[in-house]
Amino acid sequence: MLEYQIGQIVYSKSGHDKGEAMLILSVEGRYLYLVNGKTRRLEKPKCKKMIHVQPTHYVDTAIAEKLRRNEAIQDAEIRKAIKMFQVKAVDC
Repeated sequence: MLEYQIGQIVYSKSGHDKGEAMLILSVEGRYLYLVNGKTRRLEKPKCKKMIHVQPTHYVDTAIAEKLRRNEAIQDAEIRKAIKMFQVKAVDC
């Protein structure tokens, strides 16, 4: 089984959000709570089973640390993290 962690960027493999990059807000059993800062905001994260997402090796450590310390984060920070990941992925 793949290891998922808070702050990791994943791609949705199924549903109406298929192909969309999202950030893991929390991991609970076989379920991930995902946000993207646009359609899925912090107030209402998307709950998906692990088998319905494609993991990446990118983890935004700044957001992950804030989440672990229960510090406040904003949707803009999540959008920026996803955008930075997508820019890095295109450069490779």
